[in-house]
Amino acid sequence: MYPAELVKPMREDLTKVGFEELHTVADVEEAMQRKGTTLVVVNSVCGCAAANARPGARISLQNSKTPDNLVTVFAGVDKEATDKARGFMVPFPPSSPSMALFKDGELVHMLERHHIEGRPAELIAENLVGAYNEFC
Repeated sequence: MYPAELVKPMREDLTKVGFEELHTVADVEEAMQRKGTTLVVVNSVCGCAAANARPGARISLQNSKTPDNLVTVFAGVDKEATDKARGFMVPFPPSSPSMALFKDGELVHMLERHHIEGRPAELIAENLVGAYNEFC
């Protein structure tokens, strides 16, 4: 587990733009039962989360169409919640950071770590915007 003071600014990177943190299995279960579209960001302390994933997620929200629900779990911190969220992302293997778009609880778009690492935030945002325009 990472110390709370270390991950606080990493959490706030998403919560300040409207993401809801999911800390428990029950939080994840409730979020995944919501109607409409839900973007789940598996946050992490790695450099590609800071340089690419979180900025890409933030930039994508400038689009005219965005998900109805924005939620995040933090890998390495909220283990049970993260494991539960990843369970909804099967058949994709666990990776962090990662992002998944759901429509009425069904997985419709997935960005795994290998889609994020080494790619600029703008490209990640463009990928997400394409999914928003199709599903939101």
